[in-house]
Amino acid sequence: MDRDDDGGPAGPGPQPASEADLLALAARWRDEDPDPATREELDALVARACAPDSPGGRQLTAEDRRAAFADLADRFAGSLQFGTAGLRGRLGAGSNRMNRAVVIRAAAGLAHYLTARLPSPQVAVGYDARYSSDTFARDSCAVLTGAGCQVQLLPGPLPTPLLAFAVRHLDCDAGVMVTASHNPPQDNGYKVYLGARASTVEGRGVQIVPPADGDIAAAIAAVGPVPTVAMASTGWKTLADELLTDYLAAATAVVRPGGPRELDVVLTPLHGVGGQTAVRALTGAGFAAPYVVPEQAEPDPAFPTVAFPNPEEPGAIDLALAAARQRGADLVIANDPDADRCAVAVPDPAAGGAWRMLRGDELGALLGEHLLARGRAEGTLADDAVVACSIVSSQLLGRIAAAHGVRHAETLTGFKWIARVPGLVFGYEEALGYCVAPELVRDKDGITAALLAAELAASLKAAGRTLTDALDDLALAHGVHATDQLSFRVDDLSLISAAMQRLRAAPPQALAGQRVVAADDLARGGAGLPPTDGLRYRTDGGIRAVVRPSGTEPKLKCYLEAVVPVQGGPGEEGGAGALAAARARAAALLAGVRSDLTRALDL
Repeated sequence: MDRDDDGGPAGPGPQPASEADLLALAARWRDEDPDPATREELDALVARACAPDSPGGRQLTAEDRRAAFADLADRFAGSLQFGTAGLRGRLGAGSNRMNRAVVIRAAAGLAHYLTARLPSPQVAVGYDARYSSDTFARDSCAVLTGAGCQVQLLPGPLPTPLLAFAVRHLDCDAGVMVTASHNPPQDNGYKVYLGARASTVEGRGVQIVPPADGDIAAAIAAVGPVPTVAMASTGWKTLADELLTDYLAAATAVVRPGGPRELDVVLTPLHGVGGQTAVRALTGAGFAAPYVVPEQAEPDPAFPTVAFPNPEEPGAIDLALAAARQRGADLVIANDPDADRCAVAVPDPAAGGAWRMLRGDELGALLGEHLLARGRAEGTLADDAVVACSIVSSQLLGRIAAAHGVRHAETLTGFKWIARVPGLVFGYEEALGYCVAPELVRDKDGITAALLAAELAASLKAAGRTLTDALDDLALAHGVHATDQLSFRVDDLSLISAAMQRLRAAPPQALAGQRVVAADDLARGGAGLPPTDGLRYRTDGGIRAVVRPSGTEPKLKCYLEAVVPVQGGPGEEGGAGALAAARARAAALLAGVRSDLTRALDL
């Protein structure tokens, strides 16, 4: 299964044959665990599992005992799998959780991979403000240093783009970022980047892809008992704040000097580590200091004001929207907790001025058009310039690229693929990830994306226009490209496999009343793409649907798009009415696709 660029789910492994085997496995793990907190956690769980049956009251019941064994079985259901961006999982004791023992083994495997290929590898290590992130970062430094790597630790909890920047800026051979991005509070993760000496020119400072991920996973599997892993107590360097200063100087150069800067911005970092960096970036570029939502301004690993710390989740940016309405602001900018994603919300005239968050595809099209138009006007757009997006993102970027005479590339989902496209000048994916300065950060970067969005919004405001006006321009020029998602969360992953099998055995013949003219099984590869578990359908009337399992959640996701031409085109009389009609038609088509796929998937 192809995994999202945020890492993969836990994978299957040898299952204990009995309760006795499970208890023995837990005991061996406990004896090797270097962390008193997770040892105590495991001891308590084993005690509950082994407690004698009781008729009730305050004593543990047989049901309690069964639940404790089920918990143990899940914690030791194989090992947390090292995927195309490292690790991600729930914090806790056990091989199928994120903890110090798992991180130490991961760092040891990475160190072996690097030292087997390079003399004295240079490694940068960063971390966010989640639970245990600082501890996991220090353990990584200790292991990597103990293995002979030259290690540089970022000066504090900082956004993921700072680590990606450091790998390139410091010419490192690898980078480790301890973060779970926008996952729930109980999760943490471990992203791995490679530099040019350990990868390719295009892969310098990019998250790992095959075969590197498989080779590192094999090295991790070969690591001996955790107590035998060499760990230095000193020897790594903690970087000065100069790294952040260098990043900000380069990031603010994304915005051209001398342009309009009048803009009232409301910012929320969603309890993450991007707040101060985003404020410094915006003010350093000449914008007024944004209003930062006070309840969400400081890093807090509990993420107390949101159900999920992801700007895409309903309710996540409600506090920012309320502040924007009260202030009469121009723009809302939201970063996820590690600030590699960026969301933008605007007043919507079509909804009576109510605020709405732009879809990732909408902001991707706006930023792509802005960069290409600016590059053409300045004469700075290279002849071999390329823009790229993932196969589940809108086809509108391809239309924009063609209008500017620029090549457009499609990749698999994840910035590990997008960022490797040769000649890249802009890349995005619909999940709010944007790479607007590939020479700076070869990954998604929510800080530079926020700067570019602010520049565009301020320029439009100076001309008496808005981001929604710019979206109308794109629709009139290239047709309405309406997108939507349909997702199914399951408790049993086999249901997803069964649904994919049903679609492969009996693909839909029509979607929303339009005949399906192409049904591509992405598992076979082709069109320049590596194989991935996904299905893509196209109709004879402008509908496209991609169905794929999520790489990070127990979900089956469907990415839908309906393309409807606007009758009359830009500049012609009746354009507004024709645009409204095209959008209504596209919305109806998407509703039809949702209904048809829901019926076909039967989840």
